[in-house]
Amino acid sequence: MRYTPCLLALLIFLAASSPAQAQTTEDSVKAAVNLLFTGMKAADAAMIRRSFTDSAILQTITTNKEGKTIARTEAIADFATVIGKLGVGVADERISFDQIRIDGPLAMVWAPYSFYYKGQLSHCGVDSFQLLLVDGVWKIQYIIDTRRKQPCQ
Repeated sequence: MRYTPCLLALLIFLAASSPAQAQTTEDSVKAAVNLLFTGMKAADAAMIRRSFTDSAILQTITTNKEGKTIARTEAIADFATVIGKLGVGVADERISFDQIRIDGPLAMVWAPYSFYYKGQLSHCGVDSFQLLLVDGVWKIQYIIDTRRKQPCQ
């Protein structure tokens, strides 16, 4: 019986600290994704590359000449190089974090976005990210996105 107050206090402490820990983890996932978009807006190819794992995949859903839906793959290094040459502020992708799911070293982010090129809305869609926790740091392993001209909101 004399251990009951201590056990109760420990349970209350653990319950109270869990949401804060979950929020910190979500915040660190958001920070990893935001590193990519900060790098894009800054035209910083090194920052863009730092946001990805070494084996990351970047894909866009598009339509081929025959009208079939396909996933076009782009090398991360090529993407970083192209964006890095655009100039500061030219590529500005604005996202909202709709859903974040985390299970140990795996995270998923669903993020609607609008992409601005030289200050003008170019297209919009959804980014779907898979992230890995690598040496205590979240890194993007996989991105696939949709792109459409209209309707963008």
